[in-house]
Amino acid sequence: MHKIAIPAYALAGVKRRRGKLHVYDTIAGPRAALLVIDLQNGFMLPGMPAEVPVAREIVPNVNRLAAAMRAVGGTIAWVKMTIQDATESWSHWFDYMMTPERKAGVLKSLARGSQGHALYASLDVKPTDLVVEKSRYSAFIQGSSDLDRLLRGRGIDTVVVVGTITNVCCESTARDAMMLNYKTIFVSDANAALTDEEHNATLGSIVQVIGDVMTTDEAISRLSAAPAAKRA
Repeated sequence: MHKIAIPAYALAGVKRRRGKLHVYDTIAGPRAALLVIDLQNGFMLPGMPAEVPVAREIVPNVNRLAAAMRAVGGTIAWVKMTIQDATESWSHWFDYMMTPERKAGVLKSLARGSQGHALYASLDVKPTDLVVEKSRYSAFIQGSSDLDRLLRGRGIDTVVVVGTITNVCCESTARDAMMLNYKTIFVSDANAALTDEEHNATLGSIVQVIGDVMTTDEAISRLSAAPAAKRA
């Protein structure tokens, strides 16, 4: 598990601007969704081209959050990175941001129907959950997925972001969620990166300008089965 150490300057800045560390005292389950980003075999299994070892360690916390969210009437969305048909429309990433060998490995491991594309077996996925494919780092950027439409259709206004990689797909999704006016919560011990430094840098950015950063226990303690009261 990552050693959480949000930079002191980030926490001090948050307290100056907001007067308190946490933005949200309650999370209204019926209007909230847990977004589980890219916890697929391609990122989870040892030896895979995009393996993130710490991602295996966050699975118990992700499952706890999923169970707690279901218990208060919330939505669970398992979001899967899907490379199919993206090589031309996202050619810059494929052709310039990786070696030809890595490109071939990523294409193979995240193609629809491959072992790498499947969700990790230890995840507590239920038939009533959403399973959504995305084709970019962010699940919300135009053309990436239909997640925004699905959440709006359920009356969702709050997202709780977990998964991997912290500073890539999870951060990108959280940033775009906030820009689309979702209340955004990022779970510090249910996201995984390749290093503690990258993980904590993202936590510092998120907490300052994107949304709330909480632990699994803090998020679960704030979940409520009742919609939050509207401010006057």
